[in-house]
Amino acid sequence: MKKTLSVIDVVALIVGIVVGVGIFKTPSLVAANTGSAGSFLLTWVIGGVISLVGALCYAELATAYPHPGGEYHYLTRAFGQKLGFLFAWARMTVIQTGSIAMLSFVLGDYLSKVFSLGRHSPALYGATGIIVLTVINIIGIREGKNAQNLLTAAKIAGLLLVAIGGIFFSNPQPVVEQSHSPAQAIGLAMIFVLLTYGGWNEAAYISAELRDVGKGMVRSLVLGIAIITTIYILVNWVYIHVLGIASMGRSDAVAFDAMARIAGPYGATMTTVLIVISALGALNATIITGARTNYALGAEFRLFRFLGKWNEGAGTPVNALIAQGIISLLLVMLGSITMKGFATMVEYTAPIFWLFFFLATLSIIVLRRKEPQTKRPFVVPGYPVTPLLFCVICIYMFVSSIQYTGIGALTGIVVFLAGIPFFLLSRQNT
Repeated sequence: MKKTLSVIDVVALIVGIVVGVGIFKTPSLVAANTGSAGSFLLTWVIGGVISLVGALCYAELATAYPHPGGEYHYLTRAFGQKLGFLFAWARMTVIQTGSIAMLSFVLGDYLSKVFSLGRHSPALYGATGIIVLTVINIIGIREGKNAQNLLTAAKIAGLLLVAIGGIFFSNPQPVVEQSHSPAQAIGLAMIFVLLTYGGWNEAAYISAELRDVGKGMVRSLVLGIAIITTIYILVNWVYIHVLGIASMGRSDAVAFDAMARIAGPYGATMTTVLIVISALGALNATIITGARTNYALGAEFRLFRFLGKWNEGAGTPVNALIAQGIISLLLVMLGSITMKGFATMVEYTAPIFWLFFFLATLSIIVLRRKEPQTKRPFVVPGYPVTPLLFCVICIYMFVSSIQYTGIGALTGIVVFLAGIPFFLLSRQNT
């Protein structure tokens, strides 16, 4: 596996995944649960700090164990082959493919506003996006990363344009502070904030392809989260500046409403283009990282050995990309049938995602005890308090993701548990 990625490439990947579509939707939900401009902005600062804490934990794992399997590799070393297999199964059937399908529905929803293809227009556009971006990454990692860098640059430029427009070309709304929100409402607001910050951990899956991983991974994660936090705080400040905290809390499309105030009828068109670019960037980055776990699964389990083939010329796991694309398309079909594509995929992925986030962070402590001789180019500061703190956050998010979701979460859990018989079958074929 060649060291083909630079720090800039990894930062573009992190920003491309995290700054997806949440920043255009969740701020209104956060505003409704905070009630004041100060509390609202503080939640986004806290979200950045929490993400940085998690990133420091992952930096130790990624630099000590650079591997295309990422979390799969850490979990297998720390807890054994069974849990590693179940995580890889969950990534292949729930977490990553569900995220790909979710992002494809956002892409389809907004492209359908420009030109509708009929009743199933979002699914058709979304499926086309998955196919095109998967083919680009099958051609080669160079093409995939170039597309990612271009989409991320366009996304940041668009968000900065929104910020500049809000600062210089709009009339500020009066600050109207509401009563303090109860702790439960603040907690709910943080769920939406951390959902919007989610995805930086995907950098672990390309650690084996990063040049000078010891220094490069730490720099990539810290710089990526610093850029993301700055963008989020700036854009959310513009939302408050243009709409006011009360109007934000009542808005169903906060980005549309803000841009309509800034640029009139052209604002909605500009916002649609920006969201499409953001969805494409997040979709491409998720496709790149997701296939790496499938590759690691195939490399270690004979039943899935067709996934464990690496195309050295292209620098990609071609079979793993194809399998991931097929499963994602099946989930798009499911979402299209239920007619609640995006919401269904959010519910489908959330509980399993936070469960394994907790276990991956806990593996830092386990591996420190189990493999003390392993060289660790970066050591998480404040150990063991830092990883334990992040574990508590993950447990809170896991419980909340079950409490606030419906049938989609149950379906995701059932599909995850379906991996157990496949593990038993794979052991017989080892």
